[in-house]
Amino acid sequence: MKNASTSRLLMAIAIMITASTSWSQAITTPRPPSPAAEVSQTIGISRVTVNYSRPSVKGRVIWGDLVPYGYNVEPFGSPHKTPWRAGANENTVIELSHDAKIQGQMVPAGKYGLFFAINADNSGEVVLSKDYRSWGNFFYDPANDQLRARIQIREHAMTEQLTYDFLNPTKTSAELVLNWEKKQFPVTIEFTTDDIVMTNAEQELKGAMGFTWQGYSSAANYSLQNKVNPALGLTWAERAVAINKNFATLNTQAGLMRLTGKTTEADKIQAEALTMATEVELNAYGYQLLNEGKMDEAVTAFKDNTTRHPESANAWDSLGEGYAIKGDKKNAVAAFKKSLSLNPNEATKANSMKYLKQLGEM
Repeated sequence: MKNASTSRLLMAIAIMITASTSWSQAITTPRPPSPAAEVSQTIGISRVTVNYSRPSVKGRVIWGDLVPYGYNVEPFGSPHKTPWRAGANENTVIELSHDAKIQGQMVPAGKYGLFFAINADNSGEVVLSKDYRSWGNFFYDPANDQLRARIQIREHAMTEQLTYDFLNPTKTSAELVLNWEKKQFPVTIEFTTDDIVMTNAEQELKGAMGFTWQGYSSAANYSLQNKVNPALGLTWAERAVAINKNFATLNTQAGLMRLTGKTTEADKIQAEALTMATEVELNAYGYQLLNEGKMDEAVTAFKDNTTRHPESANAWDSLGEGYAIKGDKKNAVAAFKKSLSLNPNEATKANSMKYLKQLGEM
């Protein structure tokens, strides 16, 4: 009886011969028995892609048999102890669009061969090799390792066909998992998203976007909202103002000035911005202040809006909200009733009535 290693070797050689013949002399046909697959995930503005082949369990004993525990010398090719190829056929390949931190270790952007090792106690390792073009692990050389990091393999629901997936994606991270048989191999991938966005913005603003105030304004606003590199953000805000001085550009400039400690200048810019604000912009500014916990300033902005737009039911409704959140019931009730007297649309009407009910006036 052939042992597991010999069987794997013969299968790999047969597949390589068949594939080579197919590629050079015949039409493209499906590749049995492990079809090719690709999975991608955007994290922030970065992209992680895994290309792999999908073997099936087919009733076989996988861990410790088809996939040996630990690192093993294959009977063909590399003389080194090798990890598992993390799929079938050619290398499983992971591609990172930007530098990333994988299991806590920095990895430059690029393509890597992806390998795993599993032990009987469910401990294991993930390995990234700079040699991603080889076939499987038969030519693996540890000298090409970019990363080796420990992982803890989990028990998982039965998965017949090997599958890669991404779990819990956020603005900065996600967990890449390999699921096969009743095991899950998790790998944490993280990006410095804010820094990547700012660097990317610098490049984009060297193109056509750099001739528009909207380009500079959006870049400056990202800097403000995420409190990242406010000095650079302020230079973008100033360019946006130079191209088009309006409430949006001045408001962003004022915010970035405050972040960089220029409070007096910020107050002057903010005052100028408010003189240019439309009803919608002034209303949004009031809610911005509410979200920042600046109750008195928010109420002042809402009151200013009702002064400028006394026939706007929405302006009075927002003023009511400002008073209600501040805890001023008397003025809140008066503002909501004024809103209802101005024939508001259904959404505004419903909001005013909801608050009046909460305040015990209905």
